[in-house]
Amino acid sequence: MGRPPAPVLVLAAALGGCSFAPHYAPPVTQAPAAFKEAPTGPWQAATPLDHMPRGAWWTGFGDPVLDDLEARVEAGSPTAAAAVARYDQAVALADAAASARLPTIGAAADIGRNQVSATRPLAVPGSGPQRYTDKVAGGTFTYEIDLWGRVRNTIRAGRAGAQASAADLESVRLSLHALVADTYFQLRGLDAEDRLLRQTVDAYSRAAELTYTRHQGGIASGLDINRARAQLSSARARISDIAVERAANEHALAVLVGASPSTFSIAPAVPALDPLAVPTGAPSTLVQRRPDIAAAERRMAAENARIGVARAAFFPTLTLGGSGGFETTGGNFLAAPNSFWALGPLSAAVTLFDGGRRAAQVRNARAIFAEAAADYRDTVLGAFREVEDNLAAARHLAVEQHDQDDAAAAAQRTSDLALERYHDGASDYLEVVVAQTAALDAQRASLSVHTRRLQTSVALIRALGGGYGAASEAAAAPAGSGTTAGR
Repeated sequence: MGRPPAPVLVLAAALGGCSFAPHYAPPVTQAPAAFKEAPTGPWQAATPLDHMPRGAWWTGFGDPVLDDLEARVEAGSPTAAAAVARYDQAVALADAAASARLPTIGAAADIGRNQVSATRPLAVPGSGPQRYTDKVAGGTFTYEIDLWGRVRNTIRAGRAGAQASAADLESVRLSLHALVADTYFQLRGLDAEDRLLRQTVDAYSRAAELTYTRHQGGIASGLDINRARAQLSSARARISDIAVERAANEHALAVLVGASPSTFSIAPAVPALDPLAVPTGAPSTLVQRRPDIAAAERRMAAENARIGVARAAFFPTLTLGGSGGFETTGGNFLAAPNSFWALGPLSAAVTLFDGGRRAAQVRNARAIFAEAAADYRDTVLGAFREVEDNLAAARHLAVEQHDQDDAAAAAQRTSDLALERYHDGASDYLEVVVAQTAALDAQRASLSVHTRRLQTSVALIRALGGGYGAASEAAAAPAGSGTTAGR
């Protein structure tokens, strides 16, 4: 096969050129020097650091049942599987865009039996029809010379889109782990309330028996008996109500880990669960790990590259083509004399008039970028707000827990004293009912505050983009490895 002349290599090497994408830099978001709701600590402007370890933060609660649920959610959750599929789609699209860096090469083979007419023009008289077999095998290539950066900016946009999808995947994972923990703590809070109510039912039963005995002795009235029965039945009814709520939470956990609610169950228990310590002066660099911030920034970068693609449409598209192969009607098919090649065409195409369509597309691309920039800034500010909200909630709920525990203890002492006074005949049963109701309400409120503190710990972890502290980072798995593309 003949060799293309040297100028072909010169033309094919013309890969450089300019890019019409604007210089890219994420917008600067002004941030205070420290967290308002934390005692001390530096605050830095947020930039994507979603590759930092988030850690198996749930292990800090020391609950093996929770650890098992969190381990199952990655492998079994349909939501996680859908997010992985979306990431795979984005990577495939990015790879398809990147293929434009290389020529498109094709190959074909053709064989045909032909007969040329005996009366064809310029035929030798008397030669008669001619028959021959034509064999052709060869290839072609086409390549767009990217002088204006259209291909490069398309590739940049696709790569940034894949990175945004990887950050979305991490966001789904973080959200799923947080939702599992939040739902689990609700379930355990209901278990604690169920235990309290069963203990209360036992106490109310004993009080009702005392009332009945006093009534039999002519000391208590039928009014006291009915009050005691009402208290007892109300507590029993609440147990059934809790059973309904617990079943719903258990079924929700089943779906989260990808199990059928019909075959999934969690044994009732009241483990000793303590909220995670609030990070004093938590650095805002933790917020930078938030995958939603990374996704917003990468989408902004993709839209910036698409401005360059839109602007490149004002300039000619240069395409280089070529072909080569072998053709013969007989003899050795792959012999050098049977080879052929052609360089070209080198084509240039440009639209001279389109009624303002390309200019409108550039304006549209700039507007989309402006929207993405605003979304990025909104995401960063929202991240700071969520951290502040949960830092404040953690701090105030800790104080509320202390006060509510004191209230519950005082209400229980009041209930005990009221029952003693009733037993001694110093008061009627109404005083007992009021004291018992107040004690039960205070104890349930104390359990509710404790559950809210656990849920706030989870919400703070989610707001910070993952676990915080040396222990969490030491236990961290490489959450972004294999998925989050490098910057």
